[in-house]
Amino acid sequence: MKDGYKKPWLNYEEQLGILIKRGLIVDDKSVALNYLKRIGYYRLSGYWFPFRKRLTKLDLKEKALKKSAITKSNNFASDEFIESSTFKNAVDLYVFDKRLRMLAMDALERIEISIRVDISYTLGKLSKFAYLESAFLHQEFTQIIDPKTGLTKHHKWLSKNSLLIMRSKEEFVRHNREKYGLPLPIWVACEVWDFGTLSTLFSGIRSEEQDQISIKYGINNGRVFASWLRSLNYLRNVCAHHGRLWNRNIVEQPKLPFENDTDWALFFKRNPQSQVRSYLLFVIMRQLLLYINPKSSWPSQVDELFNKFPDLSHLGLNLKGMGMIEEVNWNSLSMPNKITPKQSLH
Repeated sequence: MKDGYKKPWLNYEEQLGILIKRGLIVDDKSVALNYLKRIGYYRLSGYWFPFRKRLTKLDLKEKALKKSAITKSNNFASDEFIESSTFKNAVDLYVFDKRLRMLAMDALERIEISIRVDISYTLGKLSKFAYLESAFLHQEFTQIIDPKTGLTKHHKWLSKNSLLIMRSKEEFVRHNREKYGLPLPIWVACEVWDFGTLSTLFSGIRSEEQDQISIKYGINNGRVFASWLRSLNYLRNVCAHHGRLWNRNIVEQPKLPFENDTDWALFFKRNPQSQVRSYLLFVIMRQLLLYINPKSSWPSQVDELFNKFPDLSHLGLNLKGMGMIEEVNWNSLSMPNKITPKQSLH
């Protein structure tokens, strides 16, 4: 049985005092206290965590002899900070990460809208209610029953779709429901779907339609593209909840495309660590935006932010922490010539 949480409540001055005691340099206490009050100790701790000294095998042995608690959750990091670590370093990293999330959300909005149009247009051509009809969905999505719930993935998806329609306050939803009743045609229903609902349906449509859509974005395999959408939905959830992004391990990892689809996939395949960090997702978003809006300034905005990464060389930190690979230069990424880009509508 677990002992329960035993750490006491601390006021802001006490929180700052602990950081100073552990070796974090604080040049201006009033400024630091202001950040603790506005952002919070726990949220900022994710940014000063990389500043903590690593425990050696000898340290671990000595601490074990002293019966000190070493858990997997602290990743064998000492409570003490690396010399020359500053509170400002953590704040600078937090600000960089905040701007990174904002740029990610900007790209994700454009991608979500574009994919929504593609799905509704492609399936709508087959049937205005294609999202309800198993004939236009693959068997794993419509027939395999989850033993825990007794439902198929399609049943679960339909429940979410129904809930979104019932909750919607949009005038176009009310108008269609009152004039034509339910169900709504896919080109109406899709406008209430969030990224997760959208990506789940894409994973459930037939391979033929998946490929038709994915090839518009330079990817010849719709199953690879489905994994991209799942990963981008994960990214969106991280950003929507203001989670740390720059050096985060991506739980929902995207599949890498074939080398002849892109000029960057091989470099990520050679670097497994980079496959679980956010730079790969930014490369994916850049490729998608090259097709959605080739003239977008988003890539240059991201590049400008990369160049403003705070100077943390004294702590051994740089953009490699987010999985950046030197061979995959941001400014050299381009749209494959063999694929005809879709017309930009936004």
